[in-house]
Amino acid sequence: MLQKNLQPDRQRAAMRGGVIFLSSFMWLLHVARGCPDVCKCLTSAKTVDCSYRGLLEIPNHFPPQTQILYMQGNQIRIINHTSFASVPGLKILDLSNNSVSLVSPHAFHLLRSLQILNLSNNFIHYLENQVFISLLDLKELDLSSNRIFGLPESLGNNTRNLTFLGVKHNRLQRMDKSLLESFTNLKVLLIRDNPWQCNCHTMGLKFWLENFLYKGGTIDELICNSPENRRGKDLLTLPLDIFKGCPPASSPSLMTNTHHHSVEHRSNSRHGFHADHADGSILPECEPKAKARPVSLRHAIATVVITGVVCGIVCLMMLAAAVYGCAYAAIMAKYHRELKEVEHLAPAGEHGSPEEREPLDRSLA
Repeated sequence: MLQKNLQPDRQRAAMRGGVIFLSSFMWLLHVARGCPDVCKCLTSAKTVDCSYRGLLEIPNHFPPQTQILYMQGNQIRIINHTSFASVPGLKILDLSNNSVSLVSPHAFHLLRSLQILNLSNNFIHYLENQVFISLLDLKELDLSSNRIFGLPESLGNNTRNLTFLGVKHNRLQRMDKSLLESFTNLKVLLIRDNPWQCNCHTMGLKFWLENFLYKGGTIDELICNSPENRRGKDLLTLPLDIFKGCPPASSPSLMTNTHHHSVEHRSNSRHGFHADHADGSILPECEPKAKARPVSLRHAIATVVITGVVCGIVCLMMLAAAVYGCAYAAIMAKYHRELKEVEHLAPAGEHGSPEEREPLDRSLA
C-alpha cells in the first residue's frame, strides 16, 4: 500500500526534474544561439542591431552566424578578449559613440574576417601593439575623435589591405613614415585636428604625403601646432628650406606606442639630437649640409606644366609667323611677276604694233 502511494510521488518528481532539465537546456540553447533581448536580430541579413540601447557592456552572446554588428551610441567602457567570442565571422563592427577607454590586447583576435572596424568618438588613449594583429582582412579602420597619443608600432604589419584610416581629432604629434609605407593599398587618410609638431620628425611624413597625393591618394590636412613660428601652417605648403638642418629624410622618424614625451626622450638620446633652438626644431649635433631639392613635388610638377604651356604657346606663335611670312612672300612674288609683265607690255602699247603703224606711214607718204 505504501509503495502504491509512493509511486505517483516518484512520477511527479521525475516529471518536475524533466521539466527543469528541459528548461535549463532551452535556456542554454537560447544563451548559445539566441538574440540578446535588448537587440534586434535580422537572421536573413546576418545582422544584429544593438545601437542606442543604453548598454553599459557588450552582451555575452549573439547569433553565431552574425556578420554585421552595430553597437554604436551606447555607454560601453571596456572591450575584453571574450566580447566577440560568439561571433568569429564578423565582417563589420561599429562601436562608435560609446565610452570605450580600455581595449584588451586580444579584443579582436578571433575576428579574422573583420573588414570594417569603427571605434570613433570614444575615450581611447592607448592601444596595445598586438590589438589589430589578427585583422588580416581589415580594409577600414576609424579611430577618429579619441585621445590617442600614438598608433601601435605593429599596426601595419598585418593590415596591408587597409584602404581607409581615420585618426583625426586625436592627440598625435607625429606619425612614422615607415608605418604609412606599410599600407600599400591605402586610399584615404584623415589626420586633421591633431597637435602636429612640424620639426625634423615630420620631414619624412611630408615626403610621404606628397608622394601619396601624387599617386591619387586623399587626405584632409595636416596643420602644424608647433613650433610657434609654424603654428597654423599646412605642412604640405612649408618649403623644404626649413628642414635644411635636419638629417637626411631616409633616417627613421620616431613614433609612438607610448606617450610622446617618453618616446621623444629615448629617440633623442639614441640619435644624438638636441632641441636647443628657440623654435623647438630638433637638430643633430653635427648638421649635414643641406641638399638642393625642389620646394615640393607639387610645385615641381606645376613648374613643368607651366613651362610646357609657355613653350607650346611660343611654338604656335612661331608657326603662325612662319605661315604668315610664307604667305606674304608668295603674294609679293606674284605681285612682282604681274608688275614685270605689265612693264614689259607697256612699250608695245605706247608705240603700237607693226600692222597698226603701217597705215599711218602710208598716209604720211
